Amino acid sequence: MDIEGFIRDKLAKQNKSLNKEEEKSLEGILANRIMEYKNINHDNAILMAKSVIDEVQTTLDIQNSDDEFLKELIAIPKADIAMGEMGVGSRGAGDFFVHRKIAEIVASTNSSSLVNPEAQDDGGVVKSPVGSEDDNEVYITTAVDGIHSRLSEYPFLGGFHVARASLRDVCVMGAEPVAIISDIHLADDGDVGKLFDFTAGVATVSELIDVPIVAGSTLRVGGDMVLGDRLVSAVGSIGVSNYPPTARKRAEAGDVILLTEGSGGGTITTTAIYNGFSDVVWETMDISFIKASNALVRDNLVKDVHAMTDVTNGGLRGDAHEISTTTGLGLEFNEEDIRKMVTPKVLNMLETLDIDPLGVSIDSLMIVAPEDIAKEVTKSIESVGVKISEIGTVDNTGIPRMIKQDGKEEILEPLFREAAYTKIKKLVGDTTPEDFEIMKEKVQNAANNSIKKKDKVVDYILNKD
Repeated sequence: MDIEGFIRDKLAKQNKSLNKEEEKSLEGILANRIMEYKNINHDNAILMAKSVIDEVQTTLDIQNSDDEFLKELIAIPKADIAMGEMGVGSRGAGDFFVHRKIAEIVASTNSSSLVNPEAQDDGGVVKSPVGSEDDNEVYITTAVDGIHSRLSEYPFLGGFHVARASLRDVCVMGAEPVAIISDIHLADDGDVGKLFDFTAGVATVSELIDVPIVAGSTLRVGGDMVLGDRLVSAVGSIGVSNYPPTARKRAEAGDVILLTEGSGGGTITTTAIYNGFSDVVWETMDISFIKASNALVRDNLVKDVHAMTDVTNGGLRGDAHEISTTTGLGLEFNEEDIRKMVTPKVLNMLETLDIDPLGVSIDSLMIVAPEDIAKEVTKSIESVGVKISEIGTVDNTGIPRMIKQDGKEEILEPLFREAAYTKIKKLVGDTTPEDFEIMKEKVQNAANNSIKKKDKVVDYILNKD
């Protein structure tokens, strides 16, 4: 429970200073909430409640300051659209739109990189300033992923899968992973053992692929202001390569699309745990993806591959749409060939639960390469015991589409949210809101105002002396 957020919300709804009676009532309500989490007596809970209310009210006094720039600095350029309303984090059309707005803010800095968030790719890439000769070129890839929110109660699995996800994002850019970093935030009442369990999950992946964990950070979620035991965390990875990144924008018409067998990661694990398919959890515990990408590095094939991506955000529907949007090219997939590349246990679970296999993360490696190179890629990946198959081709139609099992053609478009894989997600649904265009306009305005604010602060800092 976010007790600071609780008080801010109550004060905002009052829209005025509290009188003594209102303040005492609010103290009592908050004290009762605190006692639900803390093993303290009522008097101490009241003291905590008073402190929180006093701190929040003090911060609100800034609104009466004569310093207009300070008030602007701390004010949020609101979109008046909530995260859940927009589908942020749900790997669908709303989420993709917001990520493009984040990319616009990043692009406004005018800092240069080979691959940045504008490409909506898996990782970012910069060219090392060391050396100028072709044989000395070094490309540095970075990526960061957050733990699946529903795995907070299963820290080891959360750590294992977020580490794999971060490393995958480095691998698909054609880089060889060289380091892992970890950031853990555990709420005030969380058992310290959660920190160790999460770290052990990350360390398991580190040991399996011999890539060291080199740095990290450990903090409480919201400090004293958040009660409970929620764990949120992220793992970052760094990789290096002597060849330009295999970014989505390098795909060309005539290329062949290959897909490795996928058994899922955090999303499939969550689906299994919360729907009673516990045996499927073991299907996800592997490093096949990293073995496959490392084989391409070993066999010096990365330089010949045009593009690679992991089938995660929004499933293959989302990836196909993003590749087509980025390149302007079309992609044609064969549904039956794709289904064969989902492990039988995972596919059976998804079909039993009526979950679209093309709309969720199955953690396959998708490779786009010229036809002659595709044969070498297949041989290389199969040599490390990973299954791979051709699932489609790239063309100039500009439309991502799939040939279904009945021979009909379906245009691949991301849903508003990725395919619902838990009961609560099915209740929320994936239907695009009727006012989606209005929502996008409000989000766009908030992003624009954030850029203006950034520019103003940069100008102030550069010229204050």
